[in-house]
Amino acid sequence: MNHLSKLLSPTSIVIDCPAADKAGALDAAAALFAAACGIPAAGIRASLAAREAMGSTGLGQGVAIPHGRMRGVRDAVAAVIRLARPVPFDAPDGQPVALLVALLVPEHATEQHLVVLSELAQMLSDRPLRALLMQATSAAALHASIGAWEPVQPAA
Repeated sequence: MNHLSKLLSPTSIVIDCPAADKAGALDAAAALFAAACGIPAAGIRASLAAREAMGSTGLGQGVAIPHGRMRGVRDAVAAVIRLARPVPFDAPDGQPVALLVALLVPEHATEQHLVVLSELAQMLSDRPLRALLMQATSAAALHASIGAWEPVQPAA
C-alpha cells in the first residue's frame, strides 16, 4: 500500500473542479482540508500560499503537489483535485496544471512529510497512472487507481 492511499479519503477528491486559476485551486484544496480537519479554511489557504510563495509546487506534466504545515492538524491528510480546465501554475515545463495532489501535515511532521512527498513525486511520474487519474469518471475510480499503485522499492 502506498502512503497517499493511507492519507486520502474518497470525500477529499474532487473531479472537474471549476477553479479558473491557481488561487482558486488552492482555495478548493483548503476547503477540502477544512472539512476533513475541522480547521478554518483561511488558515489552511495561508499555509498553502506561503509554501507556494517559496516556489511553485508544479511538477510538470500537468500535475502539482501543493502542500503546507498547519498547527492543529494531528495527522497528515491528502486531497486530490482534478480541474475542469488546466490553469497556469508556474510548473518547470511551463505547462498548465490539471491535477493537484495536495497535502496538509502537522506543523512539526518533517520526516513523514518528506517521505510522502518523495513517494508522490514517483507516483505522479508514472505516465499510465497519470492517464488513469486524468480519465477517472468518479472520485471512487480515482481513489481506486491511487490505492492500486505500488511504489518501486530500491534494490537491497
